[in-house]
Amino acid sequence: MENQTNDEEQINMHEEMRRAFSLLSGKWKLEIMWLLNQRIYRFGELRKAINGVTQHMLTAQLRELENDGLISRTVFAEVPPRVEYEMTAKARALGPTMEALAKWWSEYGKSVPVKPASRGRKVKKT
Repeated sequence: MENQTNDEEQINMHEEMRRAFSLLSGKWKLEIMWLLNQRIYRFGELRKAINGVTQHMLTAQLRELENDGLISRTVFAEVPPRVEYEMTAKARALGPTMEALAKWWSEYGKSVPVKPASRGRKVKKT
C-alpha cells in the first residue's frame, strides 16, 4: 500500500490507518468491543464471556480502550463495588464496520481453518 497523502492537508493516510488499527490491536480488544456493542457488561461477565482471557490481560485491555476513549467505565458506590463497561458514542460509530465484518464472516467464515487455542487460561469443562 502506498503512502497516500492529501496535498491540501498533508495527511499521510498510511500513518493515520496505522493509528486507527492500533486502537483495536490486541488479542482481546475486538472481542471486548463486539460484546460491548451488544450491551453493558460488568467485569466478571466479560471475563466469563471471553474464553481464555486472564484477569490481568482483560484489565489491561479495558484500560487501554478506556484511555483511547472507546469505552467508559462506571464505578458504583456499593458494597461490594460494581463496575460496568460500555461503548462510547465514538466507538458506536464503528457499528457499520462490525456489521460488515459479521456479514463477511457469515459468507466466508466456514472457509477459514480453525486454529487451536494455544494461549490464555484453560477453561475447565464440567
